[in-house]
Amino acid sequence: MRPFSPAARVLPGSVPHNSTPKSILKTASVLGRRKHQHEASSDMLEAPESPTKRRKVFFDDIRNITYEVGRRTMEEVKLEVRTALEGHLRGNDGQYDTLKEMFANDKQRYLPPVVGEEDDTLKPHELQVYVMALSSCIPILKNRECNGLVRVILQCSWLGRDDAFVKSFMHFLAALVSAQGSYLGTVLSMIVDKFQLSRQSTWSVPDFPEVTRETMRKRLHSTLRYLLQMFPSAVGVLESLLSAKFPFPDDSVQTHMAYINNLLKVREYIPDLQDEILDIILNRVVKIDSQMQLDLEDIDDDITTAVLFALRENPHTTSDWEQDELDDSDNESVNSEDLDFDEEATRIKNVKENVEKMDAVLDTLFKFYTPFFLNPGSDKAFDAFTIILREFDHMVLPTYKSRHTQFLIFHFAQQHERLTDAFCGQLIATAFQSNTPNVLKQAAAAYLASFVARGAQVPRSLVRTIFTLLLHHLEQYRRKYEPICRGPDLKRFHPYYSLLQATLYIFCFRWQDLVVAAPELVDADDAASYIGQDLEWIGSSRKDLSVQIFGKLNPLKVCAPVIVEEFAKLAHRLNFMYVYPLVESNKRIRLTQYLSSTYATGGALRDAGYDGQDESFHQLDPYFPFDPYQLPVSKRWLEHDYVHWKSVPGLNADDDSDDSDDMDDDDEALEEATATDSDGDDFD
Repeated sequence: MRPFSPAARVLPGSVPHNSTPKSILKTASVLGRRKHQHEASSDMLEAPESPTKRRKVFFDDIRNITYEVGRRTMEEVKLEVRTALEGHLRGNDGQYDTLKEMFANDKQRYLPPVVGEEDDTLKPHELQVYVMALSSCIPILKNRECNGLVRVILQCSWLGRDDAFVKSFMHFLAALVSAQGSYLGTVLSMIVDKFQLSRQSTWSVPDFPEVTRETMRKRLHSTLRYLLQMFPSAVGVLESLLSAKFPFPDDSVQTHMAYINNLLKVREYIPDLQDEILDIILNRVVKIDSQMQLDLEDIDDDITTAVLFALRENPHTTSDWEQDELDDSDNESVNSEDLDFDEEATRIKNVKENVEKMDAVLDTLFKFYTPFFLNPGSDKAFDAFTIILREFDHMVLPTYKSRHTQFLIFHFAQQHERLTDAFCGQLIATAFQSNTPNVLKQAAAAYLASFVARGAQVPRSLVRTIFTLLLHHLEQYRRKYEPICRGPDLKRFHPYYSLLQATLYIFCFRWQDLVVAAPELVDADDAASYIGQDLEWIGSSRKDLSVQIFGKLNPLKVCAPVIVEEFAKLAHRLNFMYVYPLVESNKRIRLTQYLSSTYATGGALRDAGYDGQDESFHQLDPYFPFDPYQLPVSKRWLEHDYVHWKSVPGLNADDDSDDSDDMDDDDEALEEATATDSDGDDFD
């Protein structure tokens, strides 16, 4: 089919026609017959265009030039549309319904006429003329009785056509909203709905050249930007829609990434929504993250292992997270053959998709923020970090057992000393403010300890400063609580125990940074050379921590056993402290004997008043939020940021060096195999 081109003409009405123009707006029955013929000959090839075939032309409404479609001028098409709308208002819906069907079936492929019949069907490019005609009839179209037609028009496949149609449709949208403000939300909702589109088949239109995803997005955002320039007050409406239309948690990776990529594009040209858009993304990511972690805790090890193998067998090999690894037919066959009758396979598939979803989103966010930190000491970097820190404080910190989202701030806080200080300062303020709820105090203490322990770029000076600061606050708590203490009680003295556990955790990972002097035979690069030596520790830390551990509050009974065990082992072999007698005596103590209904609730993460005999309900969780990050693709951003747990050869008296090496290998394998673990430690 030849492209349509404008023909220079005098203004409409001045040139008579030899025959009466025939309207395309026939009754629905006629169109129904043509539709049946289309279905019966769907495999027919389009007939070549006759050299003598009449030239089709269009109307440029902006430059006030008249064009022709078939045998009708633009004014005649406008008259047809106006007649259809006015007839509908009078109760005559024939032409009105045909107009609706024209837009509803706009993706139907054009078929040449049946031999012997007149070619009276709408050609692919002629729909643009009706869009322009409708734009001229907005005063009628804005009537409530025409809402049905407006809804159908808004759902047409305008993104998959040519640039001329997109331009006409854009002006139609602007005219519609300008005439009837109540359509603003409807129009913006239609545009935001298309943020989830990722497959080309969802916007492509037969008889038009293929439109790439990049071109489609460019058209979509150009239209949105034009409308926001025309109607500045629409920004508030758009903000609520961006949040409300975020994909559901069980939607695909491709849907999530399409929507997020579009949100980040909107952020580029709407300054007023820059922070809000990042908040929308992170808020949803945190919810997915925490829910995914809770789901993982409910599945058994066999399913976890199966998920791990599935991730390894089908790794994501492209940087385009919107690209399907399988085509639609493959996905359908997998769903029908494997999942409908296999509940375990369904769970494996769902968990795998959730892991990939988190991986994709966080990989995209790491990539988005990285350019801001090319000069990490600059104000530009600090401003970007301020956004990350604010979102962390409002969304991540209060979320129990968020597993991956917090690594954004973990990574970027280590880019410069200024950023590290800002992050630690915020956590210290939260952990020690008197009006902070206990649940947030515990979370802040855990984040602070985990960051200092796991951050490879955290300097030794800061490790010592934080460790000394924690000891100082522990002493203040001890003096406050010991006079009213009968024995270890998590519910009543929760802030103290969470702070003490954080201190032990830092010691277990960074004890070398706490040593200020050692004999000459000690090799700073060989952890094993410290064992059994007479070491000098920072300040009075040995004495100060001993006072806490052997005090009346008895924190080793309340802290997580896995952390207590590792601390006891290290402290003994490094001649820092000997706590094994206390650990053994604690085994004969039942925490329930110290519970009292008159105690304050305390706000612990676990309810210490749980009426059960399991001691773990009255002990702290071994939860430290920066324990191993194992999302397959996005973990590349943390390669040089992370301190992995390494057992010290010779730490156990019965282990020889060979066994220790084997144990290190096993630990590394275990760490890789527990990508979805939530136990909060990797000591084992």
